[in-house]
Amino acid sequence: MAGRYDPNPFDEEEEVNPFSGGKAKPSSQQNYGGAFYMPNPGSVPPASNSRLSPLPPEPADFYNPTATVDIPLDSGKDLKKKEKELQAKEAELRKREEALKRKEDAAARGILVGLIFCARIHGDHETLIVVEFLWLIADPLSSGIVIEEKNWPPFFPIIHHDIGNEIPIHLQKLCYTAFATLLGLTFCLTWNIVAVTTAWIKGGDATIWFLAIIYFISGVPCAYVLWYRPLYRAFRTESAMNFGWFFLFYAVHIGFVVFAAVAPPVVFKGKSLAGILPAIDLISGHVLVGIFYFVGFGLFCLESVLSIWVIQQVYVYFRGSGKATQMRQEAARGAMRAAF
Repeated sequence: MAGRYDPNPFDEEEEVNPFSGGKAKPSSQQNYGGAFYMPNPGSVPPASNSRLSPLPPEPADFYNPTATVDIPLDSGKDLKKKEKELQAKEAELRKREEALKRKEDAAARGILVGLIFCARIHGDHETLIVVEFLWLIADPLSSGIVIEEKNWPPFFPIIHHDIGNEIPIHLQKLCYTAFATLLGLTFCLTWNIVAVTTAWIKGGDATIWFLAIIYFISGVPCAYVLWYRPLYRAFRTESAMNFGWFFLFYAVHIGFVVFAAVAPPVVFKGKSLAGILPAIDLISGHVLVGIFYFVGFGLFCLESVLSIWVIQQVYVYFRGSGKATQMRQEAARGAMRAAF
C-alpha cells in the first residue's frame, strides 16, 4: 500500500533538456506532444561541436517535372572542327563516286566498242547501225566528259573556279594561296606596264612598252593554263601527272619572277621589267619613274617569296601522299604504251 505522500503516478515528471547544460526545464512549460513536440524550439541552442554542414537549399523547381534543363552545348571551335571533318568526308565520298562513275562509263564504252568490232567482223550492218547510233546519242557526261561551268570572275565569267566545293577541305588553304600567286603575277605585270609606260613617257624607247604588254598578254593566260589549272585538277582528282606538270611550269614561273625582280639587261630589253637594276639607274634622272620601278621590284620580290612557299608546301604534300611513286608508275606505263 502506497504511503500518504507518495508521488502521483499520473502526474507528469519533470523533464530535463540534455542541451540546457544540466538545468531542469521549468514546470510551467509542459510538453503536450510527447518527446517530439517542443513548444519553444528557439530555446534549444545549436551544438557547437557539430561536424555536419547544412545542406544547400533545393531549387524552387526541383520537383517540377516540366522544368527546363540546361544542357551544355559544344563550343564554337568544336562545331567548326566537326563541320570541317564532315566537309572532308563529303569531298572524299564525292571523289569516290566520280571515280566509280568513270569506271562504269569506261566499261560501257568498252562494251560498245566490242559490239561495233564484232558487228563489223560479221558484217551485221543492222547491229552496227544501232550500236553506232547509241554511241552518238549517248550523253556527253556518261562518256567521262565533264562540262565545267564558267563562274569566275562573277562580273565576267571566263574560267571555272570553285575551291570551296571541289577541293578537299585540307587542301583549300594551299589552293587559295596558289590562286593568290596567280593574281599576284597579274598585278605585278599590270604594275610593270604602268612603270614602263612612265619610263617611255619620260623619254624611253617604245620597244620596252610593247615588251611589257607582251609579258602581260602571254604571262597571265600561260600561268593559268600551264601551272594553276594542273594544280587545281591535281587537288581535285589526285592526279600524279597533273602534279608533275605543275612542278615543271611553276619552277619556270618562279625563275621568271626572280629574274624580273633583278631585271638584268640580258635576254629581255633593259628597262622592260620593273626590277632593282633599272630602278637604281632611273632614280637619279627621273625620281617618279625610279619610285615606280622600286615598287615593281617590291611586288616581284613578294611574289617570289610566296611562290617559293607554295611549291614547297605542294611538294611536301606530294611526297607525303605517295603521289611521287604513282607518277613514276604512270610515266613507266606511258613509256611502255608508246614503245608498243
